[in-house]
Order: sequence, then C-alpha cells, then structure tokens
Amino acid sequence: MTSLYHRHAGHTLGALLCLAALPSLANEPSPALATSTAASGVLPAITVKARRIPKSPTSSQLDQRKGLNRLKAGETDTTRLIEQTPGVSAYSAGGLSSLPAIHGLADDRVRVQVDGMDLQAACPNHMNSALSYIAPANVGEIKVYAGITPVSAGGDSLGGSIQVNQAAPRFADDDDQPLVQGEAGFSLRSNGRAQSSQLSATYATRSLSLSYSGVTGQADNYRAARGFKPAQAGTEGGRIIPADEVASSAYKFINQDVKLAWQHDEHLLELKLGEQHVLFEGFPNQRMDMTGNRNTLVNLHYKGDFAWGELDARAYTQRTHHTMDMGPDRYQYGTGMPMLTRASTDGLQLTASLQLTPQDTLRVGSEALRYNLYDWWPPVGGAMGPRAFWNIDNGRRNRLGAFAEWEASWTSQWSSELGLRHDIVHADTSAVQGYDNGLQATWGQDASAFNARDHAHTDRNWDFVALTRYRQDAHETLELAYARKSRSPSLYQRYPWSTQPMAALMNNYVGDGNGYIGNEDLQPEVAHTLSASAQWQGADQQAWQIKLTGYATYIQDYIDAQRCHTGQCSPANQTATSGFVLLQYVNQGARLHGLDASGEVELGRSDTWGRFSGTALLNLVHGQNTVTDEPLYNIMPVNARVGLVHRLAGWTSTLELQGVQGKRRVSAVRNEMQTGGYSLVHVKTSRDWGPVQLDMGIDNVFNRFYEQPLGGAYVGQGASMSTNTIPWGTVVPGMGRAMKLAMTLRY
Repeated sequence: MTSLYHRHAGHTLGALLCLAALPSLANEPSPALATSTAASGVLPAITVKARRIPKSPTSSQLDQRKGLNRLKAGETDTTRLIEQTPGVSAYSAGGLSSLPAIHGLADDRVRVQVDGMDLQAACPNHMNSALSYIAPANVGEIKVYAGITPVSAGGDSLGGSIQVNQAAPRFADDDDQPLVQGEAGFSLRSNGRAQSSQLSATYATRSLSLSYSGVTGQADNYRAARGFKPAQAGTEGGRIIPADEVASSAYKFINQDVKLAWQHDEHLLELKLGEQHVLFEGFPNQRMDMTGNRNTLVNLHYKGDFAWGELDARAYTQRTHHTMDMGPDRYQYGTGMPMLTRASTDGLQLTASLQLTPQDTLRVGSEALRYNLYDWWPPVGGAMGPRAFWNIDNGRRNRLGAFAEWEASWTSQWSSELGLRHDIVHADTSAVQGYDNGLQATWGQDASAFNARDHAHTDRNWDFVALTRYRQDAHETLELAYARKSRSPSLYQRYPWSTQPMAALMNNYVGDGNGYIGNEDLQPEVAHTLSASAQWQGADQQAWQIKLTGYATYIQDYIDAQRCHTGQCSPANQTATSGFVLLQYVNQGARLHGLDASGEVELGRSDTWGRFSGTALLNLVHGQNTVTDEPLYNIMPVNARVGLVHRLAGWTSTLELQGVQGKRRVSAVRNEMQTGGYSLVHVKTSRDWGPVQLDMGIDNVFNRFYEQPLGGAYVGQGASMSTNTIPWGTVVPGMGRAMKLAMTLRY
C-alpha cells in the first residue's frame, strides 16, 4: 500500500507542479505589446470575456448576506445552522454534536469539510463529529451540496457534501493604517440555563493578518415541555431527576483558534491553529457520555491566481484525545467504565482550475487522507480486567483519490459538468484482546476468531457525475443530473469484534440504544442518483423565488443491520419485537426518493410599515431496504416550515410555524420507535446597528411537547451498561419553551 500510495501521489503531484510552472510562460508579453507599452508608458486595457455559468439549484450557501449571523445567535451546535436548508435534517446527539443527514443519508455518508479539512470522528458513538469542531460563532460561510456533489467536492460519500469555513482573513487597505478589529459577544438560553461567549481580534497590514478567536459555552440538562418518564435518581444515591428533565444533555466546552495569513498580489497563504477542549458533553441517546475531548488542528493553505487559472493546496493534521465514561446521571457501578480513544488524521489536497477557454474550465486534483485510531477500555476489575479491552487497535483507514472535472458553458443558456473520480481506500487493524482472554466464553473466543483472520482491505471506488443545466433567462433555471457515488465501510462498521452484549452496546453511533458488531466482509456502498431541479425567480430576486428538487437513489450494498445470531447473541435476540437488541452490519440494498421545495415571496412593502415576506420549506424522503422490504432506519418524516418575515429600520423579525408528520414507517430489525406528529411556533427578532447586533427569540412558544423523529432512544440515565436494564420505548423528546438573548459588539 505504501508504494502504491507514493507512486500514485507522485504522478499526480508532478503533473500539477508542471501546471504551476505555466504562469511564467503565460505572463511573457508579446513583442507588440512590449513595444506599445514602452512607447506610451501606459499598459493597454484588457477585457476578459466569459459566459456566466448559473449557480446550481441543488446547492445552498449560507453567509452573512443570507442571515447567517441571525442563525448563529445563541446556537452552540453548528449542524443546527443548516436545518432549514432544503433536503437537510439532523440526527440528535449531544448539545454540540448533531449529525447531519441529506436526503435520508447521514453521518459518514455525508462528506463534511471544516476549513477544507476532512475531520474524522474518533469515537464508537461518533460523539466528536466533524461539525462539533467549529463553534457556530466562528462560522463564516456554509455550502451544502444536497444529493449531487461535484467530484471535486465529493469522494467517499453518498448523500452530499457540507463545507463549513471560517470568515476569510481581512487585510488593511493601506500600509500606514493597520486594520484593527474584533468582536465580543454573549448569548443566553433559558431552557437548560445555557450560556456562551465569544471574543475575536484581528490585527492586519496590507500583506499580513493575525487573528485570534475564542468561544466558550456551557449548559445544564434541558427540559421537555412535560414529563416523559418517572422522576427518579439516575445514579446510585443521586438526586432525583425530574420527569421532564432530559438527563445527560449538559455540556461545557472551550474552542480557541489562531490564524496567520499572508497575501501578495494574487497569492494567499494561511496557517490556522485550533484547539477544542470539551470538558463534558452528555448524550441522552447513548449509553455513555463524553467526559473529555481535546482536539488540535494545524491547517496550512495556499491559493493563487495565475494566468492559466487557480491553484489551491492544503496540508493539515488533526490529533484527538477522547474519553468516555458514565456521567453524573448514570449508574457508576462502583468503578465507572472508562473508554479511551486516540486518533490522528493527516491530509493533503491539491487542486488546479484551468481556464481552457472563456467557456471551458477544467479542474484536476488529488487528495490523500491518513487516519489512525486506537480505541481501548482500561480494566476496572472483576470480569472487566485485569487487562485493557482493545476495541480497535491501530486501526487504519487511508484514502488516496484523484479527480478531473470539466465545466463548460455551451451557449448563454446551456452549460454542463462532467466529473470522474477514483479513490483507493485501504483499511487495516491489529490484533485485539478482551479484558481477560482466559474467560473464553466472555472475551476469549471472539478475540481468537477475530485475530485468526487477515484484516487488510483495499477498495477501489469510482465516482462519476454528469450534469446539464439550462438557463432560459434570468428567471428560470433547469438542471438534470446523474451521479454514481461510492463509500467504503468505516472502521466502526468493519472492526468491532465482540458479541458480548455490554461491549456491543458501546459500539453505536446511530442513537437507537442497540448494540452493534462489525463485519469484516462488508463491501463498499455504491449509490446511483438521478436528480432534477428547477429554480424560478422574479426580475427582482427579493420579489419571489421557488426551488424544486426531485431525486431517486438506488444504493447497491447499502450497509444496514441484521439481528446478531452468532457468538453470545441469544436465540431470543432473533425474534424480539420490543426492547433493545444486538445487531451486526451487513450489505443489503436501499432505495430512496424524495422532493425538496423552498420559496420566498414578497408580500408587501412601504416606507412606513417596512417589508413583509413569506418563506416556505418542504422536505419529503422515503427510504426502503430492497432486501428486507423494510423502511430504512431514522428517515425524517414529511416536514415543513412556513415563515413570515418583517424588515424595518434595521430590525428583522420572523414568525415561523414548523410542522412534522408522525413517523410511522420504522425499521423493525432495530425495534425503532414511532413518533407522533407535531407543530411548533418560533419567534425571533434581530437588530443590527453595525457595531452592535441584538438578537432575541422564543423557540417553541406554546411549550408543546414533542418527540424528535431523529432523536433516538432515551437511555440517558440509570443502569445504561446492560441491554434492557433501562426502559425501552422512550424517544428523546425535544426542548420545551426556550427564550434566547444574544448580543454582539464589533469594533
């Protein structure tokens, strides 16, 4: 693998470095131009013409112009910022760590990049998800590709891509007047007594920019609108947890970033250093809590404009130290149960965009990602000792990819995009051990069976995207696209080896309370997606606009789950129609189809009363396992949002109605629970005075009780280490009424 990795990378990098040398040739002036310039002393004007390629209706972008600052106010979970994006929903998790889902495909099936980095979760419960590493206060822009993702932004993903970036570095306009600016703010939320604060500062000249930002936040457990379980102690001799309190939902974190940037002419070089320290984050749908997570990032980025196009290069590294244990709302068993993870991620990216003609752009690039994981559980005595339990020892998942993408504008109306990508994904791990391999029936037999086989797997994945776009005029854009996308199994789908119930329960990143066992024979998933989109808008985009996207996806070798029937899995596990069960990952097939619809219309405006507009969003997705003919797990039911927005004299106020249909189609193999339908009302207002921004709002104004369709099973308190010693059948409820206040000062 090493030689293959280096040989492939060497060829690609060599080709791209040759391209980088072109500007010196391209910049050589012609003799006629040199003569003319010498005679006059003035450079002639140069006009560059190119056809405008319209923006894709299937991609969405959030930035300051589109109200991102108002969405960020009082929020600590970055995934929640994109919940109102067509096609997107979120698996609930901790207060910082929801997992994004696009068109019914979640978590590892969505490629998430933070400042261009493919950050990796290092946890059997995916508690430290990629988007948890950037606080909403630091987000400068978000781009979401729902469904059809260009190969330059895809790879090893099926559902789509999410790119979250901090704000671009700022520079001074004049060397004599350095730029000094910053921001300070705080936010409060009544439910759970959440509070957060942020501080940032920038000093910049025309060529150098130095910035610092820090964000900290904490919250207690939040409350549902009413009781949903008995009031009782969560831990031995502990306090009585009220019936409406969602145990294990508190959190506390600190994020810090330092950025240094240098620019010269059309070249930009950035170095970003970041550290996140989560002191605690509870997870009501997991059987443990995150008792510590320290993550460090180093991100070096170069971007340059040349006569032939653009060159973008990035090198980054991520180091994660992650710990889990029983939080204060769970049984401690006298010893707790520590689980430790150490992980490293190193990445290289190189992309060149060549302007072949005014109508044709060619993007070529290569990416390399190396991921290394150690997951072990220290001994605590009894049958859980005397040695450490190694869940995954020296797990490796390395990816090397290359792509080419041609974007063409054929006429003023027709454009197209063709992309081809190849990724080699290599996975491997070392031998494992149980707490005591002498206890053959409990730990030894499973460990011996796992260690007896070869663990190396190499997948060669091909992605292909073809897209055509027709722009009738400034008011109408139509798009038709096909994509073939591939994704190799993750380490936590291939390598968890123990069928011992407690060990299996600890390997669960979907929040259903069940236990999961890996499967080394898994094949990569291959998705075929056909998508059709249309966008209409008025002459004034603010007057009205409508976007529609319909899609259908068939996934070959979809990784679902089957009831465990080997090792320590009991016969009753095969037939249980209620309660928590043990499952093993397995390749099957899946079919999904759905519709995203969104729109905005101006309802009226006057100098006296301001501008009124209406917004609407509708998401439908249907997912079916084609082998078992069962519904897929955790598919968001039909949901819609309708809003009335009022803008006057710097104030922006919104009244929003959110409606969600009951979830009746559930996965029987996982004993997934149904949820009821509900409707909520939210209000918020914001005033931006330039240097001061004030945000206020109330979520769930009428304090309606509701079960979160993607909230998972409530296992946040009590004896969560055993399969069914905690009640089955309770869904994690949503938050009751919450009043929010946030203020930001800019200087």
